Amino acid sequence: MQQSYAFEDLSMGLAAEIGRTVTEADIVLFAGVTGDTNPAHLNQQYAEGTLFKGRIAHGMLSAGLVSAVLGTRLPGPGTIYLSQSLKFRAPVRPGDTVVARVEVTSLDPAKKKVTLSTTCRVGDTVVLEGEAVVLAPARS
Repeated sequence: MQQSYAFEDLSMGLAAEIGRTVTEADIVLFAGVTGDTNPAHLNQQYAEGTLFKGRIAHGMLSAGLVSAVLGTRLPGPGTIYLSQSLKFRAPVRPGDTVVARVEVTSLDPAKKKVTLSTTCRVGDTVVLEGEAVVLAPARS
């Protein structure tokens, strides 16, 4: 099992990240799992006529990478998601490598709640930003 940080092990500024290159299969599988078959994601001809001039990945696919960091790295396995705010800043295209990062910004000892800034980048471009509130796993 991967390491988890219990609430008591966390400190302000502690951060973790994970990266993934978005593939054609990721987009098709995400569409299948969620039912989001918006042609902006799946149909090149349609997507060329949009604001983005080509296909883009589902925004929630990038948001899922934030969930992956929280559940596997920081705080890690056993983390319970309470809330997430998201602002989509730029498109992610097939073949882009997305790096999701979380950073502890607030600790509430009374409620054992952790607030983290959440960002996703493609290179130097922020594609998603927000804030997550979680419960860290109990000390084992």
